[in-house]
This record gives sequence, C-alpha cells and structure tokens, in this order.
Amino acid sequence: MIDPIAVELARQALELAREKGLMIATAESCTGGLVAMLLTETAGASDVFERGFVTYSNRAKQETLGVPFDLIERHGAVSEEVARAMAEGALMRSAAQVAVAITGVAGPGGGTDAKPVGLVHIAARKFDGAALHREFRFGHKSRSDIRSDSARAALSMLNDLMGGSAFA
Repeated sequence: MIDPIAVELARQALELAREKGLMIATAESCTGGLVAMLLTETAGASDVFERGFVTYSNRAKQETLGVPFDLIERHGAVSEEVARAMAEGALMRSAAQVAVAITGVAGPGGGTDAKPVGLVHIAARKFDGAALHREFRFGHKSRSDIRSDSARAALSMLNDLMGGSAFA
C-alpha cells in the first residue's frame, strides 16, 4: 500500500515546484526509485518532475551522476559527502533546478558499527546553491520501513528547500 502521507508530501513538492517555476530531479540509491514513484503518483507531475536517477551501485553513482571514485573511497557510499555529490550530479545531468538525493543502508544486512542498518543520508540542492543535508538513523526497522521513512524524509526536505511547510 502506498503511504498517504508520502503521497501528500509529493503532491506538495509538485505544487511548490509549479509555483516557483522549478523542475525536480531525484537521485536515489537505497530507495530504488521510490521518491520518483511517489512524485509520479499525482497526475500532471510531468510538468515539473524532470527525471529520476536510480544509482544503486557505486559504479552507477560514478558513471551516471559523476560522483568521484575517491569521494566514495574516502567517505563510503553512505555519507554526507556522497549524498551531496549525488544531488549536485542530478542537477548537472538534468534540466532540473532542484534535486534530492538519498543513500543509505536499508538492511537487513550490510550494516557495520560505523554505518549501521537504518543510517541514511539525504541531500537536497537548488540551482542557486541553496542546499540541505540530514542524517537519519532509522534503526533496525524492516527494509521496507527504512525505505519508506527515507522517501518521506526526502520529500519533506525537498519541500523545505523550496520554501514549503511540509510535514513528515
């Protein structure tokens, strides 16, 4: 079932983008396109949703978004630095003026002491240089819940960056 709160956050993002004349791009790793799916749940989204990048592997992050290999090597794919680079890459490789990027450990495996399951970094960036980053520690929830919580948080951040009053 689709999360109605996330659908409402997506609708708000689309409305804000329309009001401000902005196009949106997404760059997703652990959410696998969930944010793009939520944005396209609303009819007419194509007038402001430019594209979505699903860059699940490190190689995809490098090739598709231009995230430097050494940045991933130094900080890991799940990091503030990589999330910010993903958002920047989405802007640079699209016609969008605002982008949101998500990278994290959705589990149930893959976590470490330093980067446990439920750790998610989300970055949002506008063409004018305005940017946000937030780190989330969703804990040992189900993979589905971590992905859903991440998508909701990303849409809320996108709204915040565009000047809306979103809820999550």
